[in-house]
Amino acid sequence: MLKIGLTGGIASGKSVVASRLRERGAVLVDADALSREVVEPGTEGLQRVVAEFGGDVLGADGRLDRPKLGALVFGDPARLALLNGIIHPLVRLRAAAIVAAAAREAVVVQDIPLLVETGQGSGFHLVLVVDAPDDVRVQRMLEHRGMTEESARSRMAAQAAREERLAAADVILDNSGTVEQLQEQVDRLWDGRLVPFARNISSGVRADRTGGPVLVPHRQDWARQAARIAARLTTAAPWLILAVDHIGSTSVPGLPAKDVIDVQVAVPDLETAARLAPLLAAAGFPGVRGVESDTPKPNAPDPAQWLKRFHANADPCRAVNVHVRPAGSAGWRYALLFRDWLRDDPSALTLYAGHKAELARRFAGSPDTRAYTEAKEPWFTDVAWPRMSAWADATGWAPPSYTS
Repeated sequence: MLKIGLTGGIASGKSVVASRLRERGAVLVDADALSREVVEPGTEGLQRVVAEFGGDVLGADGRLDRPKLGALVFGDPARLALLNGIIHPLVRLRAAAIVAAAAREAVVVQDIPLLVETGQGSGFHLVLVVDAPDDVRVQRMLEHRGMTEESARSRMAAQAAREERLAAADVILDNSGTVEQLQEQVDRLWDGRLVPFARNISSGVRADRTGGPVLVPHRQDWARQAARIAARLTTAAPWLILAVDHIGSTSVPGLPAKDVIDVQVAVPDLETAARLAPLLAAAGFPGVRGVESDTPKPNAPDPAQWLKRFHANADPCRAVNVHVRPAGSAGWRYALLFRDWLRDDPSALTLYAGHKAELARRFAGSPDTRAYTEAKEPWFTDVAWPRMSAWADATGWAPPSYTS
């Protein structure tokens, strides 16, 4: 199934998005609704809240008086943390049960107001953030919730800053306009990304990629995207993965590249890579092939030193290549050395950028990037290897050392 984390600041319009996704067919898990459910009369949650905060937090009907409890914890980080420590684990358990009961091909949307604050983003295939400028949100709270400006801004300050939420987002839905415009964005997202993404995950296949190589100027956001991808991969199996590194052209500032994020997953050995494969597929990165080999280079001609497993993203709107290699192998070392050489040596970056540009022009009309990729291979051995080896010797470069 496709797991979506939905969040947004107060008065951002998140409820409109949640409602529209449910209308389109999503299984909606509403954290706010669950937070009420787990403190209904007779529940463990309510008993624990009363034990910590006293019977005065109950109304005459025996239910939790939420405004009274809110007044006790608002502005008091210690008491708020205590309350969250009771409620959040119970909500997560109830949410997990709903998710487990969903169909294999379902799109499951978890509406979590504090998703960013609680660091849950890496547990989802995508994080959707509903965004609106702060002044717009304040005005909505004044008009529709009867709040004062001071109160509205105080509530906003208690949540993650707008910049933090945007940094955590895979998809940003702009709600600075009308409700209809926001719903149209949701419909386009549903039809163009979420449905095919869910279908690919259910089928265990990567998203289609067509067309020849197209190089674009370096984008600063590539590093942030790679970090989110690395977090998702690590969350899928932290006991098997030693490290996830951003590699390839998108990892080198200033280098034009295809808009494809390459990451390298370091594992102890290929047996571990095989155990990891179904877990990466469930995380949205199905295996494309079994064990395969990169082209051996002069530093390690033994083909066994270049074996890996290759995965790719099922998301039709974000191309990702995942190279799973044993830590310490020649292929693992080459990927890191090549990246670091290009990052450090401007002349190397210029040399490689020129080579890529010439090949991109030559293969621009190709139906895919296979011929482009194969044409680059001799350059890695004949041109890059002697230069990067000399650079490594001169600088004392060494690969990282991992412990499992």
